[in-house]
Amino acid sequence: MPRLSEVIAELDALWPPERAEGWDAVGTVCGDPDAEVDRVLFAVDPVQEIADEALKLGAQLIVTHHPLYLRGTTTVAAGTFKGRVVHTLIKHDIALHVAHTNADSADPGVSDALAGALDLRIERPLVPDPTDPAGRRGLGRICTLDHPETLGSFAARAAARLPATAQGIRLAGDPEALVRTVAVSGGSGDSLFDAVRAAGADAFLTADLRHHPASEAVQHSSLGLVDAAHWATEWPWCEQAAAQLDAISDRHGWDLRVHVSKQVTDPWTTHHSSGAPN
Repeated sequence: MPRLSEVIAELDALWPPERAEGWDAVGTVCGDPDAEVDRVLFAVDPVQEIADEALKLGAQLIVTHHPLYLRGTTTVAAGTFKGRVVHTLIKHDIALHVAHTNADSADPGVSDALAGALDLRIERPLVPDPTDPAGRRGLGRICTLDHPETLGSFAARAAARLPATAQGIRLAGDPEALVRTVAVSGGSGDSLFDAVRAAGADAFLTADLRHHPASEAVQHSSLGLVDAAHWATEWPWCEQAAAQLDAISDRHGWDLRVHVSKQVTDPWTTHHSSGAPN
């Protein structure tokens, strides 16, 4: 079996921590570098349910997209929910490793997995990484459809292909408008509207669209907005990342058993449609 340090070295080669945004907190949160690893669990969120799932599986390593401590802390007391996660992991010799914005801009990255889940043809990054001479890394992706379809049909495609959440899919724009070019960005994407418009996209699929940026976007142009749950747009990355680690394991003869959590850790649990305004 490989040591944790060997597995982490391969993960850091996939998603170099130096490519994370300056405000981010990526890398190994806890874990003994000399501990042996034979089972790994991928998930979006480092919450207690995922720690418990890893314990039940007998996993020695959890890899999550979201950081556990993004803004730092002064305590890991078990009386706090994050501290309880840390106590569970250390008590049972389970390591935690985070790949966040360094996985967003990777090749392949979070938005590649999102585009793949929607069966889109990837053309280029939405916001290219200027340090990549090949022009493949960067935030978001510009994609094309094999055949044009209506905005409403594309939103239905997203609802059918992405994991189910209480939010589902929200749509802004003319549902009968034809869509040929789509910008996608896993996670919160309303800071990317200028890049989406500059790319000439017909639709933009992302998450966490706020009222004012979305309102201004639809007033500014005919761009269709497809808003999915944050968790749902990033979960496909877990399957992509697990496949990457599987390939690494095969190459080294490690025989790792790699799992993807199917627990929905999106914080929203119930949806009620509101009545029409009076």
